[in-house]
Amino acid sequence: MTKENVFDVVVVGAGHGGCEAALASARMGNRTLLLNLYLDNIALMPCNPSIGGPAKGHLIREISALGGEQGRATDRSALMMRWLNTSKGPAVRALRAQCDLHDYHRHYRHVIDNCSNLELHQDTVTGLVVEKGKVKGVTTLYGLSYSCKAVILTTGTYLDGRVHIGDVNFSSGPLGQIPAHGLGDSLRELGFRMGRLKTGTPPRFHSDSIDWKSLEIQEGEIEPQAMDIWDEPKVYRDMTCGIGRTNVDIHDIIQANIDRSPIKSGTITGTGPRYCPSIESKVMQFPEKESHPVFFEPVARGSKEIYIQNFSTSLPYDVQVEMSRKLPGCKDVRIMRPGYAIEYDYVDPTQLTPWLETKSVRGLFLAGQINGTSGYEEAAVQGFMAGVNASLIMRGEEPLVLRRHQGYIGVLVDDLVTKGTKEPYRMLTSRCEHRLLMRHDNADRRLAPIGRSLGLIDDHRWAVLQRVWESLDREVKRVEKIRISPTDAVNSDLYSIGEPPIDRSVSAAELLRRPKVTYDFVSGHIPPGEDLDRSITRRVEIEVKYAGYVARQERSVLKIEGMENLTIPDDFDYRSLKGMLAESLEKLESIRPRTLGQAKRISGVTPTDLQLLSLALSVRRRKCTEERAK
Repeated sequence: MTKENVFDVVVVGAGHGGCEAALASARMGNRTLLLNLYLDNIALMPCNPSIGGPAKGHLIREISALGGEQGRATDRSALMMRWLNTSKGPAVRALRAQCDLHDYHRHYRHVIDNCSNLELHQDTVTGLVVEKGKVKGVTTLYGLSYSCKAVILTTGTYLDGRVHIGDVNFSSGPLGQIPAHGLGDSLRELGFRMGRLKTGTPPRFHSDSIDWKSLEIQEGEIEPQAMDIWDEPKVYRDMTCGIGRTNVDIHDIIQANIDRSPIKSGTITGTGPRYCPSIESKVMQFPEKESHPVFFEPVARGSKEIYIQNFSTSLPYDVQVEMSRKLPGCKDVRIMRPGYAIEYDYVDPTQLTPWLETKSVRGLFLAGQINGTSGYEEAAVQGFMAGVNASLIMRGEEPLVLRRHQGYIGVLVDDLVTKGTKEPYRMLTSRCEHRLLMRHDNADRRLAPIGRSLGLIDDHRWAVLQRVWESLDREVKRVEKIRISPTDAVNSDLYSIGEPPIDRSVSAAELLRRPKVTYDFVSGHIPPGEDLDRSITRRVEIEVKYAGYVARQERSVLKIEGMENLTIPDDFDYRSLKGMLAESLEKLESIRPRTLGQAKRISGVTPTDLQLLSLALSVRRRKCTEERAK
């Protein structure tokens, strides 16, 4: 094998996860090869061209804080940005961007083409080379072999992909792309447990055939925003979205043709996403509902193509035309691309370690939809973590495993490797038990020190963060220290916002903790401080207002940490535990949790069996201590 074909890391697939994996690996000093079926579909957005939203926006902010690229790609391609969940608490507020899918692709392509240590090739990986339980390289459709120390598979929905439109189905990747064959067979030969999942997309309409006056128009925020922590906030209002609803006529058409659906007929065997079902699934599951919201979203500047969010379908083409023309403003609509469902292979993620390396093949990492997840954001953060951990393990260092209280990334990975998934997994704020600690606004403080230690945040960006944190801390201390007296002006303003007056001098922080009092209100009644950016004053308000709740969650984390720090040896014999239920034994032996805390989160492991395990670990630890003391 020539030197040209020898790499430290080979990344298979250049979707959102593959791009992040390759960039993280190369930026950490590894000679990295990124292989993709077709170079023109790098970072393809085959579904909705948007990034962020509840939980997903948190993931993007976290990957930005760690030194990833997706936040910058979003800012460079954004058409409009909006805050979601603004009526709820700060724990679940998140930014969402509608993107130009061509600009998004071009950003990643440019960064990858110009990244040191990173080579990009077009080819199809058909097999893995494994010797003595260690990955040694890959083989390709073009008859090439590449040697490496680590392989990261980020195959998306391409792995033996099959598209369904009514009773028509054919081998394909998304949007008519080339599927990947051969690699799935290689994984099965290595003994991996695999399954089939399904996702889908809606039809795309021609913009000129839509009566936009019949739709409610949604615009972006008028205040400057940025998804990436270090990007300059801007106003993104280049394009607008339309909002409409389905109706009884559409539901009747669906019900009359439901037998022609490949989901109903049984042609599709893969499990679809629970939290983003097709329109026919919604109609059948919720017959009492007379309508469902749909969103008309542009896909790119200069494009006439409109993506119809919440209208995913795999019904036959003629039925898609009929029901589409019953949408508001769409009586003469022209479909540019039909909706479809796509089935693909995935690997049961409980076969992975918490750092996304397979347990049975050392040096083999999996990230993204091959692990059963859905979404660009979920794929990107997994790819990033896989790229980082492949690098750390090759250096002989401990892999990076984020705890559930450290970030949404930690929750996502822990859910996958501990609980597994039988359906496309989507990140939700409700999955996170410590979400007030893991807000969109504080991702930098939580995770940037880790990104800095990895060498992924340079001196300039680190200095920017330090200045922000210093300003934030000074203002929080100032608000806690300064006093506000019960003047007529103060009490009149309190009355105007529905808050009771004060009858004694209070700290500005005490006043700010009231539900209806904002930082702007308080700042109007205290001497001016330093000139602060709006993003910083928002953080001041959140940190002061929710300090008590944050402290309570931090105390809860400290209690849980005891179990998380109680490690389970890799060679622990679960069969030595007398009286353990068969289901608990089977789950523990299959997943082999790293800690007692992880064991507790495994479905099917009872509290009684956890007590048996905890006792056995304590006895083993005491014996080890006694032996070392001899």
